[in-house]
Amino acid sequence: MIRVAVIGYGYWGPNLIRNFTGTQGVDMAVCCDLKPESLTGAKARHPWLRVTTDYNEVLKDKTIDAVAIATPLRTHYQLAKQALEHDKHVLVEKPLAATSLEADSLVTLAAKRGLTLMVDHTFVYCGAVRKIKELVAKGDLGALYYYDSVRINLGLFQLDCNVIWDLACHDIAILAHLMEEEPVSVSANGVCHVGNGIENVAYLTLRFASGFIAHIHNNWLAPVKLRTILLGGERKMIVYDDMEPSEKVKVFDRGVNVVTKEDLHRALVSYRLGDMWAPRLDPTEALSLLCKDFVKCITYQERPISDGAMGLRVVKVLEAADLSMKQDGKGIMV
Repeated sequence: MIRVAVIGYGYWGPNLIRNFTGTQGVDMAVCCDLKPESLTGAKARHPWLRVTTDYNEVLKDKTIDAVAIATPLRTHYQLAKQALEHDKHVLVEKPLAATSLEADSLVTLAAKRGLTLMVDHTFVYCGAVRKIKELVAKGDLGALYYYDSVRINLGLFQLDCNVIWDLACHDIAILAHLMEEEPVSVSANGVCHVGNGIENVAYLTLRFASGFIAHIHNNWLAPVKLRTILLGGERKMIVYDDMEPSEKVKVFDRGVNVVTKEDLHRALVSYRLGDMWAPRLDPTEALSLLCKDFVKCITYQERPISDGAMGLRVVKVLEAADLSMKQDGKGIMV
């Protein structure tokens, strides 16, 4: 049995405890939070759960094999570092850390100690993204052209990170999972409307050496919640609408055919309008699969899908986006 402690019982902590409780091979043992009232709620929901406000108590407990950290971004590095130094496997809520130096330090430390370091990039485990990955890997879409994402809603305003670090990290992780290559440059524009200096609306563009381009729109001030991704390829195109109750992924056999007439020195474009189909998706909760992957990788010393290296790649892009926004959208090499 892998004995797990969840650190932080705010927005995401209850979901982690629920899924670890239902994961075979796990003893969901401890919940730690600085707020006694939060622990009262955890105890009411899970009477058998041990609770504490002292993180050191968790670190010193040699029966605890792993910790799952669901706390504000500014705390990720220190909490994860201390856990690794106490020989505990670590799952960190996204993003991995507040800087690439911190993220790289955690990846290095975990490798040195032979421990599993995993980042909670939950979307990578959802049925829709796994199906899209399958279609891309099979070559059904052909050469990939573009990725266009809209991820907007009213709130939740974060106190220690901007809208890109909160929302764009989902798409950056999905791209890291789907693509064989990494972005070469990032440009971003954002603005703050509430007077706290933290951007609440932002537009992010990632460029790749192959010519593939990704554009991400994030907004905490939208009147509606949208979670839509368009992925365009040479042969087929995909629309992924996470707000759809069914048929979240639709594959379109549509595109353009280009024929160059050398004597006319111009390209002739014809449009291909084929069928649309909605593949069947695995309905298993993404966080449940993530927790199972975490436990499996600890048990068999395997590499998680959303490992520390992926977390580091995501943080590097987020850092570049911040730097670009400070320079009015200038392209920043990653």
